[in-house]
Amino acid sequence: MSNPETPNLKVKSILVSQPKPETEKSPYFDLAKKYNIKIDFRPFIKVDGVPARDFRKDKINIADFTAILFNSRNAIDHFFRICEEMRIEMPAETKYFCISENIGVYVQKYIQMRKRKIFFGDGKMEDLIPYMLKHKTEKFLMPCSDVMKGGFIGEVAKHGIEIQQAIMFRTVSSDLSDLADIKYDMLCFFSPSGIKSLFENFPDFVQENTRIAGFGSQTHAAIQEFDLRLDVPAPTPTAPSMTMAIEEYIKKVNK
Repeated sequence: MSNPETPNLKVKSILVSQPKPETEKSPYFDLAKKYNIKIDFRPFIKVDGVPARDFRKDKINIADFTAILFNSRNAIDHFFRICEEMRIEMPAETKYFCISENIGVYVQKYIQMRKRKIFFGDGKMEDLIPYMLKHKTEKFLMPCSDVMKGGFIGEVAKHGIEIQQAIMFRTVSSDLSDLADIKYDMLCFFSPSGIKSLFENFPDFVQENTRIAGFGSQTHAAIQEFDLRLDVPAPTPTAPSMTMAIEEYIKKVNK
């Protein structure tokens, strides 16, 4: 990294590269109030759906698949959007494998769960492999974005399970030009795409005293790849969430 020394300066303003929480009960608001700091929210990336006419070019016949894997709400939204645009109605016996119970519950927006078979993981796609092994005869389809990593697909393939990725949405950088003259003491990132967006919007960005917080190993790697200094890593054994990691840091510097 460009500079291993983290500035020991107070943090009075933070920009979180995600949408503003929909509920006032968010720990970010608690953090802002507790330490009297300004926290703003701005998505650095946005999701664009792949039009059905473009999806057809991949020659993936959704009706051929008997099981669908979901790892996000975006995947669910765009899968059923594509189905609607292509006038495809999934059979009642279709099985759904979801990365977490929350994602599984979200599927209810589109289907009646009592008529379907849904399996939940505990937050990691790898959690679903034991369930998939019990249903090896199914043909699995995984709706995903264009930045989906292939590690999980490769792991599943090792078990002889038939699985196909289907790119149904793309992650693109947001227009952040209105932030050009606004400075924050800390920037918080949650994906490599967020770091990429920063430099696509501000190619001459120099970190200097700006603290950078990053969540997840892939985000940490991207921060290093762009020669930035990672000041607030998360998760850690003592700070499993981004807000907890930020609070640990603020306690040290805002004395």
